[in-house]
Amino acid sequence: MSTSTDESTALRFYGGRAASAIPIAFFILWAIVQSGLLGIGDTSGLIVGILVGLIVGMFFVRGSWKTYADILFDGMTQRVAATAIVAWLWAGMFAETIQVGGFVDGLVWAAEAVRVGAALFPAITFILAALLATGIGTGYGTAIAFTALVFPAGVAVGASPILLFGAILSGAVFGDNLAPVSDTTIVSAVTQDADIGGVVASRFKYAIVAAVFAFAAYLIVGQTMQGTSVAAASTGGEGTALGLVHLASIAVVIVTAVRGRHIVEAISWGIVLSVVLNLVLGLSEASAILAFEGSRESALVQSMDAVPILGALVVPVDPGSATVSGSLYTGAVGFFPLIVLVLLIVAAAQLMQRGGGFDAIQEFLLERVATSVRRAETTMVLGTAIVNAMITINTAAEIAIAPYIKTLGRRFNINGYRRANILDANTAALGYIFPWGGGLLAGYSAMQRLPEQYEWFTQAMVVNPASVFPFVFHGWFLVAVFLLAAWTGYGREYVSDRASEEVSRV
Repeated sequence: MSTSTDESTALRFYGGRAASAIPIAFFILWAIVQSGLLGIGDTSGLIVGILVGLIVGMFFVRGSWKTYADILFDGMTQRVAATAIVAWLWAGMFAETIQVGGFVDGLVWAAEAVRVGAALFPAITFILAALLATGIGTGYGTAIAFTALVFPAGVAVGASPILLFGAILSGAVFGDNLAPVSDTTIVSAVTQDADIGGVVASRFKYAIVAAVFAFAAYLIVGQTMQGTSVAAASTGGEGTALGLVHLASIAVVIVTAVRGRHIVEAISWGIVLSVVLNLVLGLSEASAILAFEGSRESALVQSMDAVPILGALVVPVDPGSATVSGSLYTGAVGFFPLIVLVLLIVAAAQLMQRGGGFDAIQEFLLERVATSVRRAETTMVLGTAIVNAMITINTAAEIAIAPYIKTLGRRFNINGYRRANILDANTAALGYIFPWGGGLLAGYSAMQRLPEQYEWFTQAMVVNPASVFPFVFHGWFLVAVFLLAAWTGYGREYVSDRASEEVSRV
């Protein structure tokens, strides 16, 4: 994306450039009312909100509505949205496949064996989620996998669902911010003319300070904020422990990603290994991974019993109930509502960008607020927060605000490493805090399927997106660290202090 507007394709609104924010502003208001005030955690409901906002915004367009519609379609084809969507689909299939292989039961067994109780579980979950996200480079994928796998295990041993979900999101924030292979890390470095290795090395001191405070917070709050233990969720015994074999599947994903392979390739190898382990060790039936539920009246379905491999995948059902099922199917399909929502939000952001809304925000901050180095860095933090509130995909938010960060930083001679760290930390953190944020909704989408997967998991255990934001401790501490750094000068570097190496590019 670019923040500049071309005269031939620029949008003009009644009410000026600020009116270009109407679709997103309407959606945010809708999300606050739906999730926060009414307590309705429904992704499909949010889709209606953004659709209505896009319709309302159309009535403020000066001139042809065709330009508005064309830009809307252009926004939906942005690569940043496609990247997030692909990560969700692959991560969803992977998480579901190791889940049917008993990985959650294995985690419950391990927690009981080493006496990790309800009070300690959120803090441990934060550390593990942070390690996974740092290894595979996708906070969204981590939010999906941990919510589908670790979250039910923690709830089973009595951890608070809200605190546990916050710990998962905090771990995702840590990895999204620090991982060398994270898309936000790459974008922040490239847009600020800094090398990725130098950026990662320079931001560790900020991330670790926030992580230490977050870990302490989960330890302290975990002592007083607990749920109810679900004894029926743990069967114990050797069979339950066998599910831990899928730690090998997770290790394959991490190692492959760290070695520089694309995240799609890394997770694909994880899926392949998890399927093999499930079948070879008898952890699940083939039909639990993929099943064609065909009508028992079909002659082809009746003949499948004679075919060993296909017969294991074809399940006869009553007429009218035919469908496709299994972990590969449910892992992907469960994210379809979120995919639609993200495409529409990115499209609304494109409308605001082409309508001059982002330019108006940047000009105001440049001319009225950023009058000193301290104020400049403070506005960088707050500016990324504002944009991230409107664009719920953190990579898209980074791309939108990056030119402003670069312009302002150069005005005050701020080093590219410092600019990249401010840009990445706040977009990474806030993408998992706002109730309508992409990272939070990714985890929430995985959580909504848990009552169907576990008899003991009740609807009351599903966390409303509006209730978790105070407990994403690492996200809040990371923002606080950079606000404090802006005011005190902690870690501040100027261009003359250190020269950036050649920029690493994707």
